[in-house]
Amino acid sequence: MADKVCVGVVVGAHGIRGAVRIKSFTEVVTDIGYYSPVEDEGGTAKVRLKVTGEVKGLVIATLEGVTDRNAAEAQKGRRLYVPPERLSRSVAEDEFLYGDLVGLTAEASDGHRLGTVKAVHDFGAGDVLDIALTGGGAMMVPFTKAAVPEVDVAGKRLVVIPPVYAPDEKDGEAGQGLAEEDGD
Repeated sequence: MADKVCVGVVVGAHGIRGAVRIKSFTEVVTDIGYYSPVEDEGGTAKVRLKVTGEVKGLVIATLEGVTDRNAAEAQKGRRLYVPPERLSRSVAEDEFLYGDLVGLTAEASDGHRLGTVKAVHDFGAGDVLDIALTGGGAMMVPFTKAAVPEVDVAGKRLVVIPPVYAPDEKDGEAGQGLAEEDGD
């Protein structure tokens, strides 16, 4: 597990009195307030945060010491972390923290090493694993049971069913479009 878990990021100011908008990475977005105080990535700066509302999936909060719009705007991009021991580990068997997945070895179903998970992204349609391939390059795989049927955090590995790619009709290069599965 990572030494810090990112629970949110400040995405902008809200109003003129120093409130900020936070994209929360907690299951219930307003639960980010339960983890106050939060800290920066290095753990050197701790700040208390108080959730005051929610708007369009973002949390509205105040940060200790931030009292006007200019100071709130200066917080944009600030990632908010907590030590992992402060998180509840009562997650379901098929739920994982992003930090648990980063660094795992990605293997094919036959045991062949494909690479290493370097990041987990959420572009809005579900989690996606970003895998640095052993031979160079990268592969993005949806983090679903179909594409990742086995996750063994203790064993530091996961099994990946790589996507199948077809040549692009324009230039014949592989990797441009998804192949359609034949129904027969």
